[in-house]
Amino acid sequence: MTVELVFIGTEILLGNIVNTNGAFLAEKCAELGLSCYYQTVVGDNEERMIQTFQLALSRSDFVIACGGLGPTPDDLTKETAAKVMQMPLQEDNHTKKRIEEYFRNSQWKTIPENNWKQAQVPKGAFVLDNENGTAPGLILEKKGKSMILLPGPPNELIPLFTKQVMPYLQKQQPEVIYSKMVKLSGIGESQAADQISDLIEKQTNPTLATYAKTGEVHIRVTARAKNKKAAKKLLKPVVSELKKRFGDTIYTTKEDITLEEAVVKLLRKRDLTVTTAESCTGGLLAGRLINAAGASKVIRQGYITYSNKAKHTILGVNKGTLKQYSAVSDQVAYEMAEGGAKAANADCCVSITGLAGPDGGTEEIPVGTVYIACYFQGKAKVEHYQFKGNRQKIRDYAVVRALNLLRLCILEE
Repeated sequence: MTVELVFIGTEILLGNIVNTNGAFLAEKCAELGLSCYYQTVVGDNEERMIQTFQLALSRSDFVIACGGLGPTPDDLTKETAAKVMQMPLQEDNHTKKRIEEYFRNSQWKTIPENNWKQAQVPKGAFVLDNENGTAPGLILEKKGKSMILLPGPPNELIPLFTKQVMPYLQKQQPEVIYSKMVKLSGIGESQAADQISDLIEKQTNPTLATYAKTGEVHIRVTARAKNKKAAKKLLKPVVSELKKRFGDTIYTTKEDITLEEAVVKLLRKRDLTVTTAESCTGGLLAGRLINAAGASKVIRQGYITYSNKAKHTILGVNKGTLKQYSAVSDQVAYEMAEGGAKAANADCCVSITGLAGPDGGTEEIPVGTVYIACYFQGKAKVEHYQFKGNRQKIRDYAVVRALNLLRLCILEE
């Protein structure tokens, strides 16, 4: 079955906001086994919206339209969809009561008159309660076609789609679609794809798809079957083969586990403590670790030692080392990691020192040069990287590599 995504809003066309909903919905629809061949952005213009909706309905089973459900005059999505589907608007008492309740529990006790517009719904439509706003989601069905209208703000769209639209779409499918995500770190997408090229070439059911993330590669394995149990059975040998090929490069096979969560879980399992010593990343590594629940059980301290003086006075990096090799060197990364572990009395310490740019690069130390060290129970390992990209990208990649180095050092023990 096919789905088409339509995003409404002149602000998207003008580049005033980034359409993150597109990536989210496209990925979720792929998980459901729906084929998405088109995505369209259209401004707040009724005539163009009608043309867009009609075209989408002519070539897709489902049309998901996002945005334009607000209370202002330029919010035209619901009215236009109702016109296209020939489903006249009428007041929905259930939605009206929810709007009253929303304002009663908010800081604004008076309900603006224009908000009552959101209580008007197409006759015969399924109303999807919005737990995070006043605009309900709507499902309009007619002649074997479905239009699904969702509010634009991601904090409203994402939970509404996940909790209510996904189950609806799953029921429309003749088969069950089940996926498993295999997450890798420390490997590039092209390298990962090359290692499974034979599996991709002969894939039928299950199918494999690789996704490049910052410093990571995710491989989604998806199976179709008559029920969930049968789909899981199809997935099992493929996931086992991936584990065999990638080994410790895989840090989880769970969709909702991040790299930092996997690292913190590993630290807790081994009853280990960690500290961080950062220069060019300025606390990003510590921040990623603290994102994970249970981090307080394993993190001793986080040091931001941006200057040479701080590296010496806080971490004990030798002045001679700094002078001879410079702050961006494997020797300094080593001493930062060793000094951080001793200063915090931690089992391990991960250090990062580098040149994130955009200025300051030399022929010997170009922008993007980063050294990462992990001092673990008396031994240290140092890695050298030459990252490409802007300042933020270099720092983000350095953090991912540092997390992965810590993970691998623990596994090696």
